[in-house]
Amino acid sequence: MYESELLRLQEQLLILQEWVREEGVRIAVVFEGRDAAGKGSTIKRVTEYLNPRFARIVALPVPTDRERTQWYFQRYIQHLPAAGEIVLFDRSWYNRAGVERVMGFCTADEHRRFLHQCPIFERMLVEDGILLRKYWFSVSDAEQERRFRKRLEDPMRRWKLSPMDMESISRWEDYSRAKDEMFVHTDIPEAPWNVVDSDDKRRARINMIHHLLSSIPYREVERPPLHLPERPPSKGYVRPPRGEQNHVPDHAATLEA
Repeated sequence: MYESELLRLQEQLLILQEWVREEGVRIAVVFEGRDAAGKGSTIKRVTEYLNPRFARIVALPVPTDRERTQWYFQRYIQHLPAAGEIVLFDRSWYNRAGVERVMGFCTADEHRRFLHQCPIFERMLVEDGILLRKYWFSVSDAEQERRFRKRLEDPMRRWKLSPMDMESISRWEDYSRAKDEMFVHTDIPEAPWNVVDSDDKRRARINMIHHLLSSIPYREVERPPLHLPERPPSKGYVRPPRGEQNHVPDHAATLEA
């Protein structure tokens, strides 16, 4: 059931993308939530079949020394969508209301200024025609800890853990208070928060993608039919001998025995 419904929704995302390109629509989707809440795996499913030229993931590193002297929202503005683009923010300007607030990476004044300016900033985006969607992935403390332990035991996913992630366990209530305060100031009619219950990752992915699609009045765009042309007759081209080129060794052949 999950696989078939996910595939159906991914097909609809392709239809959405064609409509976005045809109509010159701009879509920005914000993914926020606690560490290990399932944001990354959901973004992966959203973009799996989309054309990466028109659907971009933005996951910014820590700001540089120069960026720290800029207006806070400045580094994000350059990544906003142009006509025909979908941009997915894997964490966003809301870092200031979460990790920066809790870990002391910003001052109290900077935090207060963010809570004041953020609704103004987002209203400006919406007024300019950007379709802004904000999703908060909500995971329980027990499930978060279970996922952390699983990552610790899996060498292929251990890179997802950082000292900051470990700190989030001991500061669970601090993050909860910061999130609640953030919602009070930034859950606005023009750009409301949409909470995704994510203890079950599969349900979270299905629910989030379905909600995104249902929130946008897209339509199927009729595309011109494509026909595979007949291959023309040879004009005498001969491929160079194989030995003249440096071929990658056939490692796969050693696995067939």
